[in-house]
Amino acid sequence: MRKVILDTETTGLDYRTGDRLVEIGCVEMLGRQLTGVRFHKYINPEREVPPGAIAVHGLTDEFLADKPKFREVVDEFMDFVRDAEIIIHNAAFDVGFLNNELSLLQKDSIEQLSHCVTDTLRMAREIRPGKKNNLNALCSEFGIDNASRTLHGALLDAELLAEVYLAMTRGQNSLVMDFAAPAMGITQAAARQRPPLIVQAANGGELADHARVLAEITKESRGKCLWGGCDGA
Repeated sequence: MRKVILDTETTGLDYRTGDRLVEIGCVEMLGRQLTGVRFHKYINPEREVPPGAIAVHGLTDEFLADKPKFREVVDEFMDFVRDAEIIIHNAAFDVGFLNNELSLLQKDSIEQLSHCVTDTLRMAREIRPGKKNNLNALCSEFGIDNASRTLHGALLDAELLAEVYLAMTRGQNSLVMDFAAPAMGITQAAARQRPPLIVQAANGGELADHARVLAEITKESRGKCLWGGCDGA
């Protein structure tokens, strides 16, 4: 399955109040390997960028003034993510903004374009319940160098997230089954490799110790020891 690790930067926190995209960054992964293929665009949001957002990502009105509008890059973006598994940290946020931009142009939603969307924030909360699971915390947890992340940037964050995703899913390759191999052959091979089962009877001392422990359990449980009435006890 082709994977696209994606991140965005925006003018604010809520597309429903008029906030827009200012940057999209995507990196491609095939077979748990980054291919070096990227999609990266700065976007003119057609509105002012508030100071609070500039403090997060550093993208000013002046910088974005000559950048393409989303409608000018939408087809290229859709082609890049089409039929891929899209991996996003806090997917609801980015998908909400992307779907808003797509709907304004009467285009298919992210859910319609992609094979599926995987939220690494949800994955991290399952792996690290009760802990901070932002990108910086996860980079620290998995030993990923994020020293260059002085500001948020969609492409840099997508690249870091790709490394975090690989770290969080390490070992999953061992779960892949070869369904083409005949089941009977696998069973027979396993049987040939299995050593003979050795049954060793308890000696008198071990039986005495066992009886003593059962007697103690029976006493503490006031006669409710389940093993006391079993044959051979």
